[in-house]
Amino acid sequence: MPIVHGATAPVFTVPHTTFTGLAAPSRGAKETCAWRLTVAPAAPGVPHQVDREEVFILLSGSAAVTLDGTEHRLGAGDALIVPPHVPLRIANPGDVPLEMVVALPVGGRAVLPGEEPFVPPWAQ
Repeated sequence: MPIVHGATAPVFTVPHTTFTGLAAPSRGAKETCAWRLTVAPAAPGVPHQVDREEVFILLSGSAAVTLDGTEHRLGAGDALIVPPHVPLRIANPGDVPLEMVVALPVGGRAVLPGEEPFVPPWAQ
């Protein structure tokens, strides 16, 4: 049974966002990927979509989520279930980091506007 300790899990960064890779094929997962997502205060979010269902569980902070053109406000304890191929943007309107745990089936691919689909490195 693989165990991934948060303190030694791989960390990936893009502007305003940090991904801590927890479950993924490279770390022993066969069916489900999971990572911790930290979004910096006042970050605008990046429009994207995925080709599999993705689940976000907010641990702390607040999120302004634009899902298929409609904005929703979420806080700690809330969950967001995003269907495949639905445009998504998660912004942090607050002045503290937004912390979430995210789950995506193994092999799920992200699509950024104008780019080819790819498996994010934290989910590989």
